[in-house]
Amino acid sequence: MTTKILFMGTPHFAVPILQALLAEPSYDVVAVVTQPDRPVGRKHVLTPSPVKEAALTAALPVYQPEKLSGSTDLETLVNLKVDLIITAAYGQFLPTKLLNSAQIAAINVHASLLPKYRGGAPIHYALLNGDSETGVTIMYMVKAMDAGDILAQARLAIEPNETTGELFTKLSLLGRDLLLATLPKLVTGQLTGQPQDEAAVVFAPNIKPEEEVLDFSQSAQAIHNHVRALNPFPIAHTKLQGVRTKIHKTHLVAEKTDLPAGTVVKKTKKELWLAAGDGHVLALDEVQPAGKAKMPIPAYLNGHAHFTEGDEVISDD
Repeated sequence: MTTKILFMGTPHFAVPILQALLAEPSYDVVAVVTQPDRPVGRKHVLTPSPVKEAALTAALPVYQPEKLSGSTDLETLVNLKVDLIITAAYGQFLPTKLLNSAQIAAINVHASLLPKYRGGAPIHYALLNGDSETGVTIMYMVKAMDAGDILAQARLAIEPNETTGELFTKLSLLGRDLLLATLPKLVTGQLTGQPQDEAAVVFAPNIKPEEEVLDFSQSAQAIHNHVRALNPFPIAHTKLQGVRTKIHKTHLVAEKTDLPAGTVVKKTKKELWLAAGDGHVLALDEVQPAGKAKMPIPAYLNGHAHFTEGDEVISDD
């Protein structure tokens, strides 16, 4: 007998999880729910989510309500009477009526070690805070943000220069494997959820525009963490010689300086080192001035020969 599944997800993180369920003959994904198509890029081209593209490739029915509660799709989804509802970075709260419609359970694949980092940006916050490890949690869904009982967890070390994009890929695959290992025990009633420790809850809300701005009065490590946490989205930025400039990539330099924060410590044809607030030094590797394409620092410096060591080049945004 196959297990009927309603899958709900939106970004690339969820795609390997959906594809793994489709590859298992014991599971029958009967429909997919994802966010509505959104305008993307400068030309605002209406673009489907990665999950929608994967679902259409598999010839699955796709539902895209702007808001599930009160939508015409809600009754349709409830009437599917699926055994499992599985969500992975879907992006909306699920109405209680839908949660209760699952014959076995409604569960979520979340990219953190709950109760740490409940919310929409757990990977970003793990890097922002300089964590040395993260992981994936499978838990029951309840009508509260990422607060359900935990069914399974898997841990993953974070590399010192790893970006959010790189970690997304790793955690997606880890979540896929953990889900496939967990589902048979859940379906046969061999699992009991463990309540989360509410005293240990840490929230990870979506990154706000003002949080994209780099602060060079911070330590070099904190700035580096900020840059990699916001790569590839939404990208950290600063004003470099008065021009709003996205900073895509940096690395730490094993050198100290007495120069003020935001000052050029070293400038060659291939390197641009800046002082941070703690007296340590940060090298810029990849930048994107407003209106320009992303470029490695040698290409950037080729058009900005007026940089001089000792100049304060970072200004408040």
